Amino acid sequence: MARAERALTLSVRDLAVRFGGVAALAGVSFDVHPGTITSVIGPNGAGKTTAFNAITGYLRPTRGRIEYVGVPLTGLRPSAIAARGIVRTFQRTSVFPSLSVTDNVMIGLHLRGSAGVLDVLLGWRRRAAEESRLAHDADGILEFVGLGHRRGEVASELPYGEQRLVELAVALAARPRLLLLDEPGAGMTTAEKAAVSSLIRRIRDQSTTVLLVEHDMRMVMSISDTVIVMNHGRVIAEGAPAAIQAHPDVIRAYLGSAGDHD
Repeated sequence: MARAERALTLSVRDLAVRFGGVAALAGVSFDVHPGTITSVIGPNGAGKTTAFNAITGYLRPTRGRIEYVGVPLTGLRPSAIAARGIVRTFQRTSVFPSLSVTDNVMIGLHLRGSAGVLDVLLGWRRRAAEESRLAHDADGILEFVGLGHRRGEVASELPYGEQRLVELAVALAARPRLLLLDEPGAGMTTAEKAAVSSLIRRIRDQSTTVLLVEHDMRMVMSISDTVIVMNHGRVIAEGAPAAIQAHPDVIRAYLGSAGDHD
Protein backbone atom coordinates (compact mmCIF):
# COMPACT_ATOMS: atom_id res chain seq x y z
CA MET A 1 0.00 0.00 0.00
CA ALA A 2 1.37 3.42 -0.91
CA ARG A 3 2.38 5.61 2.02
CA ALA A 4 -0.23 8.25 1.13
CA GLU A 5 -2.98 5.61 1.31
CA ARG A 6 -2.04 4.34 4.76
CA ALA A 7 -3.79 5.68 7.83
CA LEU A 8 -1.69 8.16 9.76
CA THR A 9 -0.45 7.00 13.13
CA LEU A 10 -0.51 10.55 14.51
CA SER A 11 -2.00 13.74 13.11
CA VAL A 12 -1.37 17.10 14.83
CA ARG A 13 -3.26 20.11 13.52
CA ASP A 14 -2.96 23.78 14.52
CA LEU A 15 -1.74 22.88 18.02
CA ALA A 16 -1.30 25.87 20.31
CA VAL A 17 -0.23 26.07 23.96
CA ARG A 18 0.03 29.33 25.87
CA PHE A 19 1.53 29.96 29.29
CA GLY A 20 0.06 33.29 30.34
CA GLY A 21 0.91 35.68 27.53
CA VAL A 22 3.65 33.45 26.09
CA ALA A 23 2.91 31.15 23.12
CA ALA A 24 4.93 27.98 23.64
CA LEU A 25 3.25 26.48 20.57
CA ALA A 26 1.73 28.71 17.92
CA GLY A 27 -0.20 26.55 15.47
CA VAL A 28 1.92 23.40 15.07
CA SER A 29 0.86 20.84 12.46
CA PHE A 30 2.60 17.62 11.41
CA ASP A 31 1.95 13.95 10.63
CA VAL A 32 3.62 10.75 11.78
CA HIS A 33 3.32 7.82 9.39
CA PRO A 34 3.15 4.20 10.58
CA GLY A 35 6.34 2.19 10.79
CA THR A 36 8.64 5.21 10.72
CA ILE A 37 11.09 7.07 12.94
CA THR A 38 10.18 10.76 13.06
CA SER A 39 12.47 13.18 14.88
CA VAL A 40 11.61 16.65 16.17
CA ILE A 41 14.54 19.06 16.44
CA GLY A 42 15.03 22.75 17.09
CA PRO A 43 16.81 25.24 19.37
CA ASN A 44 16.15 25.40 23.09
CA GLY A 45 12.70 26.86 23.70
CA ALA A 46 11.43 25.86 20.27
CA GLY A 47 8.48 23.98 21.80
CA LYS A 48 9.58 20.37 21.25
CA THR A 49 8.89 18.99 24.72
CA THR A 50 5.76 21.13 25.02
CA ALA A 51 4.43 19.38 21.91
CA PHE A 52 5.24 15.99 23.47
CA ASN A 53 3.45 16.97 26.67
CA ALA A 54 0.36 18.07 24.75
CA ILE A 55 0.28 14.90 22.64
CA THR A 56 0.53 12.65 25.72
CA GLY A 57 -2.00 14.58 27.81
CA TYR A 58 0.33 16.25 30.30
CA LEU A 59 -0.66 19.67 28.95
CA ARG A 60 -4.07 20.78 27.71
CA PRO A 61 -3.74 22.65 24.41
CA THR A 62 -5.18 26.13 24.04
CA ARG A 63 -6.46 25.04 20.64
CA GLY A 64 -5.83 22.44 17.98
CA ARG A 65 -6.52 18.78 17.27
CA ILE A 66 -4.51 15.63 17.96
CA GLU A 67 -5.60 12.33 16.43
CA TYR A 68 -4.16 8.84 16.79
CA VAL A 69 -5.14 6.49 13.93
CA GLY A 70 -8.05 8.82 13.30
CA VAL A 71 -9.30 8.88 16.91
CA PRO A 72 -9.20 12.23 18.78
CA LEU A 73 -6.81 12.42 21.74
CA THR A 74 -7.21 16.09 22.61
CA GLY A 75 -8.30 16.53 26.22
CA LEU A 76 -7.75 12.92 27.31
CA ARG A 77 -5.82 12.12 30.49
CA PRO A 78 -2.30 10.64 30.16
CA SER A 79 -3.52 7.25 31.44
CA ALA A 80 -6.25 7.11 28.79
CA ILE A 81 -3.76 8.01 26.07
CA ALA A 82 -1.28 5.37 27.30
CA ALA A 83 -4.08 2.79 27.29
CA ARG A 84 -4.41 3.35 23.53
CA GLY A 85 -0.82 2.21 23.00
CA ILE A 86 0.95 5.58 23.15
CA VAL A 87 3.90 5.36 25.54
CA ARG A 88 6.58 7.94 26.30
CA THR A 89 9.87 8.37 28.08
CA PHE A 90 11.11 11.59 29.69
CA GLN A 91 14.25 13.74 29.52
CA ARG A 92 15.38 12.57 32.95
CA THR A 93 15.75 8.96 33.99
CA SER A 94 12.59 7.70 35.68
CA VAL A 95 13.49 4.19 36.81
CA PHE A 96 12.62 2.78 40.24
CA PRO A 97 16.12 3.13 41.72
CA SER A 98 15.84 0.68 44.62
CA LEU A 99 14.38 -2.16 42.54
CA SER A 100 16.20 -4.67 40.37
CA VAL A 101 16.33 -4.21 36.63
CA THR A 102 13.90 -7.13 36.19
CA ASP A 103 11.48 -5.73 38.77
CA ASN A 104 11.44 -2.39 36.94
CA VAL A 105 10.33 -4.16 33.77
CA MET A 106 7.87 -6.34 35.69
CA ILE A 107 6.10 -3.19 36.88
CA GLY A 108 5.57 -2.19 33.26
CA LEU A 109 4.35 -5.68 32.40
CA HIS A 110 1.89 -5.74 35.29
CA LEU A 111 0.04 -2.85 33.66
CA ARG A 112 -1.14 -5.32 31.02
CA GLY A 113 -1.44 -8.38 33.28
CA SER A 114 -4.70 -10.24 33.78
CA ALA A 115 -4.39 -11.40 37.39
CA GLY A 116 -6.75 -9.63 39.78
CA VAL A 117 -8.95 -9.94 42.83
CA LEU A 118 -10.58 -13.18 41.63
CA ASP A 119 -7.20 -14.86 41.56
CA VAL A 120 -6.65 -13.95 45.19
CA LEU A 121 -10.09 -15.30 46.15
CA LEU A 122 -9.86 -18.49 44.13
CA GLY A 123 -6.24 -19.30 44.80
CA TRP A 124 -2.77 -18.31 43.68
CA ARG A 125 -2.32 -20.84 40.87
CA ARG A 126 -3.36 -18.55 38.04
CA ARG A 127 -1.48 -15.64 39.55
CA ALA A 128 1.69 -17.70 39.93
CA ALA A 129 1.39 -18.83 36.33
CA GLU A 130 1.03 -15.22 35.19
CA GLU A 131 4.02 -14.11 37.27
CA SER A 132 6.08 -16.81 35.59
CA ARG A 133 4.93 -15.71 32.16
CA LEU A 134 5.64 -12.04 32.91
CA ALA A 135 9.10 -12.88 34.25
CA HIS A 136 9.77 -14.70 30.98
CA ASP A 137 8.55 -11.67 29.03
CA ALA A 138 10.75 -9.38 31.13
CA ASP A 139 13.79 -11.51 30.31
CA GLY A 140 12.99 -11.24 26.60
CA ILE A 141 12.68 -7.46 26.75
CA LEU A 142 15.94 -7.11 28.66
CA GLU A 143 17.73 -9.28 26.11
CA PHE A 144 16.24 -7.13 23.33
CA VAL A 145 17.60 -3.88 24.83
CA GLY A 146 20.96 -5.45 25.70
CA LEU A 147 20.53 -5.70 29.47
CA GLY A 148 20.06 -9.43 29.93
CA HIS A 149 23.29 -9.61 31.90
CA ARG A 150 22.02 -6.89 34.29
CA ARG A 151 18.65 -8.42 35.16
CA GLY A 152 19.36 -9.01 38.86
CA GLU A 153 21.21 -5.77 39.56
CA VAL A 154 19.74 -2.78 41.40
CA ALA A 155 18.75 -0.15 38.82
CA SER A 156 20.43 2.77 40.64
CA GLU A 157 23.80 0.97 40.55
CA LEU A 158 23.89 0.82 36.75
CA PRO A 159 25.81 3.39 34.69
CA TYR A 160 23.65 6.28 33.50
CA GLY A 161 23.45 5.04 29.93
CA GLU A 162 22.18 1.65 31.07
CA GLN A 163 19.62 3.29 33.37
CA ARG A 164 18.22 4.99 30.26
CA LEU A 165 17.99 1.55 28.64
CA VAL A 166 16.06 0.28 31.68
CA GLU A 167 13.61 3.14 31.23
CA LEU A 168 13.23 2.19 27.57
CA ALA A 169 12.69 -1.46 28.54
CA VAL A 170 9.90 -0.42 30.92
CA ALA A 171 8.28 1.56 28.10
CA LEU A 172 8.51 -1.45 25.77
CA ALA A 173 6.88 -3.62 28.44
CA ALA A 174 3.66 -1.67 27.82
CA ARG A 175 3.73 -2.86 24.18
CA PRO A 176 3.53 0.60 22.61
CA ARG A 177 2.23 1.06 19.10
CA LEU A 178 3.52 4.65 19.16
CA LEU A 179 6.64 5.28 21.27
CA LEU A 180 7.62 8.86 22.13
CA LEU A 181 11.24 9.27 23.22
CA ASP A 182 12.28 12.55 24.86
CA GLU A 183 16.04 12.97 24.29
CA PRO A 184 16.98 9.26 24.38
CA GLY A 185 20.66 10.09 23.80
CA ALA A 186 20.96 12.74 26.54
CA GLY A 187 24.02 12.24 28.74
CA MET A 188 25.25 9.22 26.81
CA THR A 189 28.70 8.58 25.44
CA THR A 190 29.27 8.30 21.70
CA ALA A 191 29.30 4.50 21.95
CA GLU A 192 26.10 4.48 24.02
CA LYS A 193 24.37 6.74 21.49
CA ALA A 194 25.36 4.38 18.69
CA ALA A 195 23.89 1.46 20.65
CA VAL A 196 20.62 3.25 21.43
CA SER A 197 20.34 4.37 17.78
CA SER A 198 20.59 0.74 16.69
CA LEU A 199 17.99 -0.20 19.31
CA ILE A 200 15.55 2.47 18.08
CA ARG A 201 15.86 1.12 14.54
CA ARG A 202 15.12 -2.40 15.79
CA ILE A 203 12.08 -1.11 17.69
CA ARG A 204 10.83 0.49 14.46
CA ASP A 205 11.50 -2.73 12.56
CA GLN A 206 9.23 -4.58 15.00
CA SER A 207 6.26 -2.45 13.88
CA THR A 208 6.42 0.23 16.57
CA THR A 209 6.21 3.77 15.23
CA VAL A 210 8.72 6.10 16.92
CA LEU A 211 8.50 9.85 17.50
CA LEU A 212 11.48 11.40 19.26
CA VAL A 213 12.94 14.69 20.39
CA GLU A 214 16.72 14.72 20.27
CA HIS A 215 19.54 17.29 20.38
CA ASP A 216 22.31 15.19 18.86
CA MET A 217 22.17 15.95 15.14
CA ARG A 218 24.36 13.04 14.05
CA MET A 219 22.03 10.65 15.83
CA VAL A 220 18.92 12.29 14.36
CA MET A 221 20.19 12.29 10.80
CA SER A 222 21.38 8.68 11.00
CA ILE A 223 18.12 7.09 12.20
CA SER A 224 15.24 9.30 11.04
CA ASP A 225 12.87 8.68 8.17
CA THR A 226 11.42 12.17 8.64
CA VAL A 227 12.76 15.21 10.51
CA ILE A 228 10.49 18.00 11.78
CA VAL A 229 12.18 21.29 12.65
CA MET A 230 10.63 23.69 15.14
CA ASN A 231 11.55 27.24 16.04
CA HIS A 232 9.68 29.74 18.23
CA GLY A 233 6.76 27.35 18.68
CA ARG A 234 6.23 26.71 14.96
CA VAL A 235 7.22 24.06 12.42
CA ILE A 236 9.60 25.67 9.96
CA ALA A 237 10.58 22.60 7.92
CA GLU A 238 9.71 18.92 7.50
CA GLY A 239 11.29 16.28 5.30
CA ALA A 240 13.93 13.62 4.83
CA PRO A 241 17.25 14.14 6.68
CA ALA A 242 19.16 15.14 3.54
CA ALA A 243 16.57 17.77 2.62
CA ILE A 244 16.52 19.16 6.16
CA GLN A 245 20.31 19.49 6.27
CA ALA A 246 20.18 21.63 3.11
CA HIS A 247 17.11 23.70 4.05
CA PRO A 248 18.07 27.40 4.31
CA ASP A 249 15.60 28.17 7.12
CA VAL A 250 16.96 25.27 9.16
CA ILE A 251 20.53 26.32 8.60
CA ARG A 252 19.72 29.82 9.80
CA ALA A 253 17.57 28.80 12.76
CA TYR A 254 19.38 25.74 13.99
CA LEU A 255 22.12 23.89 12.17
CA GLY A 256 24.12 26.92 11.11
CA SER A 257 24.27 28.37 14.61
CA ALA A 258 24.50 25.26 16.75
CA GLY A 259 26.55 22.76 14.82
CA ASP A 260 25.95 19.27 16.11
CA HIS A 261 24.21 20.26 19.35
CA ASP A 262 21.26 22.35 20.42
